[in-house]
Amino acid sequence: MKRILAILLIIFCAVGAGVGAGMYFAVVRGIPQIAELKTYRPSNGTKVYSDNDRLIGEFNIEKGIFVPYTRFPSHLVKALVATEDKQFWEHGGIDFLAIGRAVITDVIAGRIKEGGSTITQQLAKVLFLSPEKKITRKLQEMVLAFQIEKNLNKEEILELYLNKVYFGHGAYGIEMASRTFFGKSVDKLNVAECAMLVGLVKAPNNYSPYNNPAKAKARQKTVLKRMEEVGYLTAAEAEKAAQAPLVYRNVEKKQKRNFYFLDTVRKHLEDKYGTEVVYNGGMKVYTTMNLGLQEAAEESLKWGLQNFDKVLGWRGAIGFKNLAEEKSAVDDASLGVGLLQHGEILTGTVTRVDDETADIRAGGRIGKLYKKDAAWAADKSIGKGQTAHINVFRLTRILKPGDIVKVSVKSVRGGSPVFALEQTPEIEGALVAMESATGHVKAMVGGYDYSSSEFNRAVTAKRQPGSSFKPIIYTAALDKGYTPASMINDEAIEYHDSVSGTWKPENYDHKHKGPTRLRDALAYSRNIVTIKLLESIGLSAAIETARNLGVQSDLPRDLTLGLGSLSISPLELTSVYSVFSNGGVRNEPVTIRYILDGKSNIIEQSRPDPKQVLSPETAFLITSMLRSVVDYGTGGRAKELGRPVAGKTGTTNEYRDTWFIGFTPDMTTGVWAGYDNMTTMGRRATGGSVSAPIWARFMKTALAGVETRDFQIPSGITSATIDADTGLLATSGTEKKLAEYFREGAAPTEYSTPDARARVLAQRKAATGGETEEAEDSSGVD
Repeated sequence: MKRILAILLIIFCAVGAGVGAGMYFAVVRGIPQIAELKTYRPSNGTKVYSDNDRLIGEFNIEKGIFVPYTRFPSHLVKALVATEDKQFWEHGGIDFLAIGRAVITDVIAGRIKEGGSTITQQLAKVLFLSPEKKITRKLQEMVLAFQIEKNLNKEEILELYLNKVYFGHGAYGIEMASRTFFGKSVDKLNVAECAMLVGLVKAPNNYSPYNNPAKAKARQKTVLKRMEEVGYLTAAEAEKAAQAPLVYRNVEKKQKRNFYFLDTVRKHLEDKYGTEVVYNGGMKVYTTMNLGLQEAAEESLKWGLQNFDKVLGWRGAIGFKNLAEEKSAVDDASLGVGLLQHGEILTGTVTRVDDETADIRAGGRIGKLYKKDAAWAADKSIGKGQTAHINVFRLTRILKPGDIVKVSVKSVRGGSPVFALEQTPEIEGALVAMESATGHVKAMVGGYDYSSSEFNRAVTAKRQPGSSFKPIIYTAALDKGYTPASMINDEAIEYHDSVSGTWKPENYDHKHKGPTRLRDALAYSRNIVTIKLLESIGLSAAIETARNLGVQSDLPRDLTLGLGSLSISPLELTSVYSVFSNGGVRNEPVTIRYILDGKSNIIEQSRPDPKQVLSPETAFLITSMLRSVVDYGTGGRAKELGRPVAGKTGTTNEYRDTWFIGFTPDMTTGVWAGYDNMTTMGRRATGGSVSAPIWARFMKTALAGVETRDFQIPSGITSATIDADTGLLATSGTEKKLAEYFREGAAPTEYSTPDARARVLAQRKAATGGETEEAEDSSGVD
């Protein structure tokens, strides 16, 4: 019997040992080796520089900005230890008393509610483990904590922890958090600011001073109280810090500037050199981007999209907050305030509203919204670009206490801001600016806000260009012998096809003008003239010209090509127009000047490869015609530059896309706007009303201080005085005379006669149905 019991005991012990060993190996399996943490250094990623060699971005595997322990203020370390792990300096990675308290709490709660984790355990989780709350994960965390304590000293643990932990709003590590929330480096933080940031570690979103100012303040006070309890602060010092004003950098101002441009550079590097080299190779990339122009491009696009979005109507508040939950804290100045700047956009909460005014808390302050600064919201959006007007407009018709809205800072008087009502546009846009003579891309914006959408519409979006493609057709025609004075009859036409049936193209205004000179046809964007011109020169000639100019996108082989029925990116179309600006010479778009590897060797360099793809005479003639688009045609908004400008508007079917591509002798810039899902923007959305104003605003800044230059006239160009009605040479009896440019030897030789004018007027009368000719109104069309 004793022998049987002994055998059973041996078996039991063996099974127990096996189970224990199995559990141990289950826990430690997959735990990484961490001896290398002793020699941890941030990865040596890629640095990116602007056109004047200023650092504009970095590509790193690790997020955040690494700073050494020696730069941490002592009160930062004390705040962290007091709050997260007051036995940190004594334990060996595990605080068993804290674990005991946590176990009791978890048993009472019936689930894993409190972890009892030390700072070392938290570091293990941040570096190596998932955040899931499971027993095996907790045991792995404890094993790792022991290993970390064996390999690192306490200061090294704190250094790693504070450089890795997440503080919310995209801020990884204490340096990025310090800059994000307070606009300063970590070594400049005071006690109150350190306490606020340390309070975020537990739950960054929940305790964010931007999302929940009252909770954030309460959490800061908790941190200060714990510092007092462990003897790091006296009661007086803790109270003083709790009452100290907190001036936040407005988080909405921390936009991801330059990111669309940087994304284009990054993708090129990854495709050519691989991710390992990009993120660990220590490369330096010197780009073509101009910081001033990039900032102007981003500001101009935002401005234009915001303004037109208001035309599309008020969509309502973006959220609602129950004010009763934090009523006691609403007017507490100690919650912190933001540094407000004129024009910046904030998220705010309506705290009171009547017919004429509203109080709105935004940026840590309560400001006024007056009815006049929300008057645009009298038009409410009902979808598809249509609005319903509120005849008797009052603020109470659109707002109520608790509504969360977007506002801009109109002014700040004595610390009290005045706001204007805003809303985040749903339409998107893109802007590309190129130096015509080199192809250097000086600015690139691929959307309204990179944080909301990383899709780079400037490069990747393929949209129909509409009438902004017409200059390519006219360029091909000029090469085929047509002149700006050539006449084509703008009349009703239709085409029959056994497959697609009958096609009856129309002009934008659904009217016809009769015989029209090509210069006017392009200036007023007459569709029928363009289609007849394309039919005359042939599709092959137009496609060949498009390819020579740099169009790489697929091209339809039918007459709809004349109306821009292809799909093309803003960068591609802008580079085409740069050929006109540059005397017929094409340069491929360039974003990178040169690249150095980790040993400072040049491994890539942009080398100019200009190609004469158009004659200087053809380039000048199409440029001259595109100047008329601006001078008296659909691109009138670009005239406000006050210098020689050429360009073309574009609006697609159902108002899905609007374009303006324009240039001076120095710079070519393209602007596109539309919905990502290709929804209509409504009849008020045209290239002239949406894209041209954005273009003009950007170019005003881009060319400020730049000497005004005119487009140079090539030696092979001559001019002649013609009859505006017939396009023939003017005589002494001609009533409407104007000067026109021609290629040498291509000017008309026939003089305008009364019979010629009579024929034109008869054709015009037939085309217009006998309507009296009215002055052309090009405002806001195509």
